[in-house]
Amino acid sequence: MTVLKTSLRNFLAHKGRMALSAVAVLLSVGFVTGTLVFTDTMNTTFDKLFQATSSNVTVSAKGSSDTGETTSRTGKPPVMPASVLGEIRKAAGVRSAEGTVFSTSVTVVDGHNDKLSPTSGAPTIVGNWNHNDARTMKITSGAAPKDAGQVMLDADTAKKHHLKLGDDIGVITALGTHHARVSGIATFTVTNPGAAIFYLETKTAQQTLVGRTGVYTNVNVTAAKGVTDARLKKNVTAALGGGYKVQTAKEVADANQKDVESFLNVMKYAMLGFAGIAFLVGIFLIINTFSMLVAQRTREIGLMRAIGSSRRQVNRSVLVEALLLGVIGSVLGVGAGVGIAVGLMKLMGSMGMHLSTDDLTVAWTTPALGLLLGVVVTVLAAYLPARRAGKVSPMAALRDAGAPADARAGIVRAVIGLVLTGAGTASLYVAGTADKATGGSAWLGLGVVLTLIGFVVIGPLLASGLIRVLGAVILRVFGPVGRMAERNALRNPRRTGATGAALMIGLALVACLSVVGSSMVASATDQLDKTVGTDFIIQEDHGQVINPQAVKAIKATPGLERVTEYRGTVADYTTPDGRTLKDTDITAADPTYARDLRKKTVAGNLEDAYRPDSMSVHQKFAKAHGIHLGSKITVAFKDGSTAHLTVRAITSSDEVIDQGAMYTSIATLAKYVPADKMPLDQLVFATAEDGQQAAAYKALKSALHDYPQYTVRDQTDYKKALKDQIGQLLNMIYGLLALAIIVAVLGVVNTLALSVVERTREIGLMRAIGLSRRQLRRMIRLESVVIAVFGALLGLGLGMGWGATAQKLLALEGLKVLDIPWATIITVFVASAFVGLFAALVPAFRAGRMNVLNAIATD
Repeated sequence: MTVLKTSLRNFLAHKGRMALSAVAVLLSVGFVTGTLVFTDTMNTTFDKLFQATSSNVTVSAKGSSDTGETTSRTGKPPVMPASVLGEIRKAAGVRSAEGTVFSTSVTVVDGHNDKLSPTSGAPTIVGNWNHNDARTMKITSGAAPKDAGQVMLDADTAKKHHLKLGDDIGVITALGTHHARVSGIATFTVTNPGAAIFYLETKTAQQTLVGRTGVYTNVNVTAAKGVTDARLKKNVTAALGGGYKVQTAKEVADANQKDVESFLNVMKYAMLGFAGIAFLVGIFLIINTFSMLVAQRTREIGLMRAIGSSRRQVNRSVLVEALLLGVIGSVLGVGAGVGIAVGLMKLMGSMGMHLSTDDLTVAWTTPALGLLLGVVVTVLAAYLPARRAGKVSPMAALRDAGAPADARAGIVRAVIGLVLTGAGTASLYVAGTADKATGGSAWLGLGVVLTLIGFVVIGPLLASGLIRVLGAVILRVFGPVGRMAERNALRNPRRTGATGAALMIGLALVACLSVVGSSMVASATDQLDKTVGTDFIIQEDHGQVINPQAVKAIKATPGLERVTEYRGTVADYTTPDGRTLKDTDITAADPTYARDLRKKTVAGNLEDAYRPDSMSVHQKFAKAHGIHLGSKITVAFKDGSTAHLTVRAITSSDEVIDQGAMYTSIATLAKYVPADKMPLDQLVFATAEDGQQAAAYKALKSALHDYPQYTVRDQTDYKKALKDQIGQLLNMIYGLLALAIIVAVLGVVNTLALSVVERTREIGLMRAIGLSRRQLRRMIRLESVVIAVFGALLGLGLGMGWGATAQKLLALEGLKVLDIPWATIITVFVASAFVGLFAALVPAFRAGRMNVLNAIATD
């Protein structure tokens, strides 16, 4: 009980000093809790949606996916004849059955030819209005479509794009463009998953999406009273025989949920990873806080030991303070986490996915995990300071309080740090010289962990040296004030090292990712310059195929020397070694593609691969299956017949663009695949006549005006798009890393604040002998800046080393250019100095306001 009272007294006496540590715990726990609450809520929302939208049994066409996704290489969804509907209705246990047709391989535009697709990446769906959809949507304006000239859409899309009854809508498919006017608007009665949904009259939907009536993509079957879904599935399967996909409501919901969970899990674990980094940084903050509090209470602890307190009691007293800190920070963090989850839901709402707070899911395990994590991490972080407190002797009461016992890093610590750093450096070297990326990545991971730990352990030793160098470069110009700031930073190297290490972690990751991202862009750009021999690339950015009408418009564009079509399909390969490889990709293109992409070959000429009944393979594939020029591969095309193709070229496996592609001609593909099953183009390449590039670029954009889903890019545009994609990913990662950097800044603030308290008498004496308030504040700000710059040097140096090693592994995959983004590195370095300046504002202000006499009289 005495230990608890002592702990409570000390905790309350230093509550201001504990606040920043509590904020660090709060942020870390809040991020973990918020991530779990948000993903649980998303799962709950989609569970309800899938349950509401699934009929008892769903019958789908052969070839459709488990989730109902209809995108295909032909641009048309797989279908089944309408006669299936009658057979299903005759099955035992069927109350009703309704045929539906829908597709996601569509683009919908308004009267101004502007796309109405969601910007969140959710699909655009066009189908026929049916009873199953009426379960989750209610017509709130107008009426459902009754003829070919009418279309109905969801209320969220109508609101976002300011559409109203009577407005013109264009539905663009592989078959052409269908125009209709808005006849109705339907509102979701469940959560809108973010999709843009458009409804046509049934025959119009069939003709527009498939090209013929009398077919369906799905049949929704409702069970008679007392018939289970499993029994109904068996009855329907027996009635239909083989050739169709029959699923219960649970099977459809599970397939959809699995698809959603795969995305949510990536997001969840990524966010939890960044929360873990924030926890790691918070550990340094907590260690520093308790180390300084123990140092400042040396005399007090010595007196406690003198009057009979045991080492265990002193140790437990500090750990109880940490427990209180962990509990308070974690409880507040759990509350903040729910707020973060709601904020993420609002953010998703702004992107088109409207999540209701009615579905907010807080499982009991989430706050329990947050509390456990926050408390355990805090107590573990405080263990070393607590152990140090227990070692304080009774004689310490006779010495001045606050005298650090560890002014210099111990020899053992230095040796351990050097060994870890050396081992990590050796691991990075092995990774950088590896022959295979898979093997090298394990060494890279080990090297990152070991060098990070090594730098943390050796931090005090590095601080002693680097601070002196930084002092000579930065601080000496400020005269005596600068020299005092340097001495203050050097006074306790362990504390300075830990404070700098907290900032180092976040900046090391920033530097590493910057190097990797910049090298990827530079490598891809270099590959484009060396291998791409065409002027323009036309594609749909979300993977949709290019319809024949658009290809015809491209070919009719004036000023073009050649146009190359590029499409892909899958086939079963039987190789000379007797092995059969299922669903293997094969790329079909026009013979001019050999000029559009200067693909390096290790044997033969790529032009020969486009001869009749010929193909190419890449080097790794050839080596794995004993293939050489002249070898024959049996290729059973999907939805087509079997061909025996002769290998006429073997391409390099090292290039980034079309890496691993195996080519044949479109003419060869057409010989074995029926016209109605032929895949459409994924890309189209166009090359302008000499001197006509600018005019042809403008003409191409004009020719594709009626096809806004397709983007025309020249090589400059393509490079910019690539850079923007990687930049967006990096910016998102930087945003998540900002949490760790915020915690690190709190650590600098806390270190300075406690340092000011520790030096109260010293500050009073300096003020008494003539140091002005401005000089005092400048001294503290300079101390903060030099600590932040120290952490930045360590982090940026370490991160660039990691990034350079990672690039060596990427080089094995064809990304061979190492590019150091010096502008980013320098910006981060300069920004770190401003971070130090910002962190010192409050401690410097408080120090300047100290009463000189009271400060001198401080015990």
